[in-house]
Amino acid sequence: MQDVTAPTSNILTQYAAPPACTLVIFGGGGDLTKRLLVPSLYDLAESQTLPQTFSLIGVDRTAMESGTWRDGLRQMIESFTQDPDAEFSATSIDDAAWGRLFANARYIAGDFTQPALFETLRDALGDGNAIFYLAVPARFFGGIVTRLGEAGLLAEQEGGAFRRVVIEKPFGHDLASARELDATLLHQGREAQFYRIDHFLGKETVQSIMALRFANGMFEPVWRQEYIDHIQITAAETVGVEQRGAFYEVTGALRDMVPNHLFTILCMIAMEPPNILTPEAVREEKAKLLQAIRVLAPEDYVRGQYTAGSINGADVPGYREEPNVSPDSTTETYAAMKLHVDNWRWGGVPFYLRTGKRMQARQTEIAIFFKQAPHRLFANAPSHGLTNIVRLLIDPVHGIQMHFDVKKPGPGIDLASVYNSFRYDDFFPKTANVGYETLLYDCMAGDPMLFQRSDAIEEAWRIVDDVLKQEKSQPEPYAAGTLGPKDADDLLARDGRAWLPVGDQRRRTAEA
Repeated sequence: MQDVTAPTSNILTQYAAPPACTLVIFGGGGDLTKRLLVPSLYDLAESQTLPQTFSLIGVDRTAMESGTWRDGLRQMIESFTQDPDAEFSATSIDDAAWGRLFANARYIAGDFTQPALFETLRDALGDGNAIFYLAVPARFFGGIVTRLGEAGLLAEQEGGAFRRVVIEKPFGHDLASARELDATLLHQGREAQFYRIDHFLGKETVQSIMALRFANGMFEPVWRQEYIDHIQITAAETVGVEQRGAFYEVTGALRDMVPNHLFTILCMIAMEPPNILTPEAVREEKAKLLQAIRVLAPEDYVRGQYTAGSINGADVPGYREEPNVSPDSTTETYAAMKLHVDNWRWGGVPFYLRTGKRMQARQTEIAIFFKQAPHRLFANAPSHGLTNIVRLLIDPVHGIQMHFDVKKPGPGIDLASVYNSFRYDDFFPKTANVGYETLLYDCMAGDPMLFQRSDAIEEAWRIVDDVLKQEKSQPEPYAAGTLGPKDADDLLARDGRAWLPVGDQRRRTAEA
C-alpha cells in the first residue's frame, strides 16, 4: 500500500483563477455562511484560486458594522482550527489568505422583502460581474430573485458582465412548488444564470464515480442489468434534528434528502456515459436517467421516526421530544424505497435507497451487488448469497471496497468471502476541502456541470410526488441507535434480499 506523507494541500491549486467578480451572500450572518461558505472561500484564497479582483458582500437583516461581521467570521473560523472534528481542516489561518478574501468585503443590513436593499446593492455592484448566493430559508428564494430582476441586477448584455444566482436546497417542497419556483426564476433571467447547488456533488468521492465507471474497462462493460442484481444507496446519520425541529417538521427525511442528495448519487451511478465531457452533455444524461425512473409506488416506500435510544453509549431523546417538534408529529426521520429504472441498461434491476437520522452509525455509500456466476461450479460449497459487491464509500470513510469469493485454505473446496480496499488517504495527501470549494469555483468560472438543471429537479419531484401524500400517516417507530424500522428490512426481504449492515465501513477499512 502506497504511503503518502505529503502535507495537506489544496484541491484547486492547479487551476487558474476565474474572472473578477463580487460574491453577494444573502444570509451573510447565518450558519451556512459561517460553517461552510467562508471556510470554503478561505481555502480558495489560500490556494490563490479566487479571482485576482474579488469582493465579498454579506447581506442580512441584523444591523452590524462591516468590521464586526468580518471579526465574527474570523473568530468562528479560528475556532474550527482547534476542532479536530470540524469539516474545515486547516490548523491555522494564514493572514495573507484571509486578507485576500476580505480586502474588499463589506456588510449590508437590509430587509430581503424591500426594494431599498436592492437599490443599495445596485449602487455597490455597478456594472461588474456578480454572483448572488441565496443562503437563506427557501421561502425567500422567489422573492429575492424577483427583486433582483426588478432592480435590473440580473440583466446581462452580450459580451458584458455576468450575473448568476446560486440557490440552495430545498428547491420546492413538491412538484407543483418546484415548477412555480422555476417559473419565477425564468421570468427574471435565463436558465444558464441559475445554479441550483447540491453540496453532495462537491464531495470528491461522488465526483469520482464518473471516473470509476467511464475510465475503467473492467467496470463499464458489466455496469448493466445482465450482470448486476441490485443496487443499494445508504445515507445514515447518528445526529437527530438538534435545534432544527421547526424546519424538519415541515420537511422530513424524504424532502430533505431524497430528491436532491440521494438522487444526485443515483444519477452518477446509473446515467449513460455522455458522448463528451461537457457540462450540458453530462446534465442531459442525468435528466434522461431521472425521466426513466418509474413513479414511486406507495407499497415500495417506508417511513420511520426515531424514538428514544442510545447513540455511542449516550442516551438520546426521541424525535417527538426534540425542541420545536409536535408531541404527536407524523414527520418521518427515516425513508426507504425501491425504485425501478425503465431503460435498456437497468430494466429489472431494483434500486434500494434509505436515509435516516439517529441510526446506528454515520455512513454514506453505494453498494453494487453483482449476480452469481451463471453456473454453480462449486455447487457443494456453502453458499454465501450475493458475495460479489463493489462498495463506493462516500462518508465517513472515502474509498472503494470489492468483495469476492476465494477458496478457503485447507482440504476440500470451501469458499470464503473476502474483500480488498482502496482508501483515498492511502494514495493522496489530505486536501483542504469543506465541500463547497469546487462548486464555488465552478460557479465563478461559469461551469454548470455539477449543478442541477430545472428539468432534472422537476423529474426528481415527479418520482416522489405521489408518496408525499402519505405524510399524515403514522411513521413506523425505530429506536435511536438501531438500523431503522422493520418495514425497511421487509421491503428487501420480500425480494429475497437484505440491506448491508450500517456501521461496518470504518471497521472493515481499519482491518484492511
